[in-house]
Amino acid sequence: MTTPRTALITGASAGIGATFARHLAARGYQLLLAARRTDRLQELAAELTRQHGGRRYEVFAADLTDPAAPKAIMDYANAQGLDIDVLINNAGLSGKTAFADTPWDTLAGEIQLMVTAQTELAHLVIPGMKKRRWGRIVNLSSVAAFAPPAASLLYTGIKSYVLNTSQALDMELKPHGIHVTALCPGFTRTEFHDVMDTRDKADHLPRILWQQPEAVVAEGWRAVQNGKPVCIPGLVNKISATAMKPLPIRLSYLAGRTLNPFKNS
Repeated sequence: MTTPRTALITGASAGIGATFARHLAARGYQLLLAARRTDRLQELAAELTRQHGGRRYEVFAADLTDPAAPKAIMDYANAQGLDIDVLINNAGLSGKTAFADTPWDTLAGEIQLMVTAQTELAHLVIPGMKKRRWGRIVNLSSVAAFAPPAASLLYTGIKSYVLNTSQALDMELKPHGIHVTALCPGFTRTEFHDVMDTRDKADHLPRILWQQPEAVVAEGWRAVQNGKPVCIPGLVNKISATAMKPLPIRLSYLAGRTLNPFKNS
């Protein structure tokens, strides 16, 4: 009997992460669910077991603002005999105060969570994917990656980093059977705005700007399966990104691949 493929999902306790868990469980994947809230992870694992049974849904409590967390997650996966075939780098947050007024520990945690941990997890899973000649990585960016920089916030720069590095990794890894996609949603109906204490402002935005997480996840998963390095879900978001970005996405990707200094190495 063939062992099912395994997906590691960070930030899996709610929102897009939990939706990815349900989406992949319905397609027969085993899951390793990582987030800070153990109770929420256990509830989700129990739900998936009831609905799908016969698959492993492991949970691991981890705070990815801790530099030790990525290796701890992978050590647990190895101890459980789980080869990570799919990585959903979903965990994230957004700052709420001006840069100069925010304690450095808070800013460092934001960078650790959405830049360093995300990059390290990819670095840790890629060797196994290359060995098995198959892998899928979805990195959560944002339509904000295409926007002009926003005053005081690191968020736009961080999401631009995710967008650009995802494309670079896809160029490098596609010959090894590994697809990498930057998923760039806009406003999505999740707990994100409640956690960030921005719900009042968000609720005043027009309905047309909003998507449900199920639509975002379905389009993102289809994109990575089809080898698309960038996925902007939803027509409104696609129009917004195109209007904000001077060079078309596909042309930018092709130009970067052509100029790749390592392509003949």
